[in-house]
Amino acid sequence: MSHPEAFITAEDLVRFGHLELLARKVVEGYITGLHKSPYHGFSVEFAEHRAYNPGDPIRFLDWKVLARTDKLFIKKFEEETNLRCRLVLDISGSMYYPFQGDLAVTKYAFSALAAASLAELLAQQRDAVGLTLVDDQIRYHGPARSSRTHLRQVFTELEKRLNPGSTQALQTTALAQHLHEVAENIPARSMVILFSDLMAGLSQELSLKQALRPLLDALGHLVFRKHEVIVFHVVDASTEFYLQFENRPYEFEDAESGQKIRLNPVEVQREYQALTEEFESLMRVECTQLGIDFHPADIRGGLHQVLHRFMLRRQMMF
Repeated sequence: MSHPEAFITAEDLVRFGHLELLARKVVEGYITGLHKSPYHGFSVEFAEHRAYNPGDPIRFLDWKVLARTDKLFIKKFEEETNLRCRLVLDISGSMYYPFQGDLAVTKYAFSALAAASLAELLAQQRDAVGLTLVDDQIRYHGPARSSRTHLRQVFTELEKRLNPGSTQALQTTALAQHLHEVAENIPARSMVILFSDLMAGLSQELSLKQALRPLLDALGHLVFRKHEVIVFHVVDASTEFYLQFENRPYEFEDAESGQKIRLNPVEVQREYQALTEEFESLMRVECTQLGIDFHPADIRGGLHQVLHRFMLRRQMMF
């Protein structure tokens, strides 16, 4: 697969702004270079046969039945519609990390550009895109439509939250609860793409599996409702997974509760890494068992790497 050497990255979002323009550049520069679409266009479900009537389109004839019975039957379909995709973005306080430092992009900014790029691709295929933004509440839930006017509204809602106010920085997460609501309130057999750091409900009082159970149950609810689910686990891996800081005391603050702790990260680095590796492994295994497509997304790796792996995997599936 070929792609431009100067591929656009999430850092460009901060430098240049204008989410719609950047999304188009991503699609034009990379995604449309794929040999086939990673999505599956029209969604049809066979329901039954009926006798052929003069004037019926012959493309719906069941040729296998004709060969066996020498009779003409038309295939009837329960539904024939373009793909409906629901983009769900976690906009809680932890998604606005890192707040400052050498990386000029947050987890939310990275997610917004990735989501906008996928929305642009879907729109070019005339597929319908809907957007849901959640923290402790559902802050936005728009319909799934395929028009350019609607797509601009999606970009606008994503762009509004690139530079959150001080109140947004401490918003907590109720992701599992809202995924249950999404599962029930969107048409069956939609594609649901979730962007989140998946930090909802983690607690020292519970084992990792117990803490993740509400989230996994919510993802399972989406699968039960026959939605195709894709999860992008968005993290700043070097600091959030590997705790790579200088060997000196730091004061760490919880982005959602405001709780503070002072420690030297080097002293707890090994134990912390073991826990994050267990977390990632558990999520991957549980998602695989549910039939969910799970994608780690390191914001320091750049948008190109994340979309590249995603597209290759989708090509192998279809």
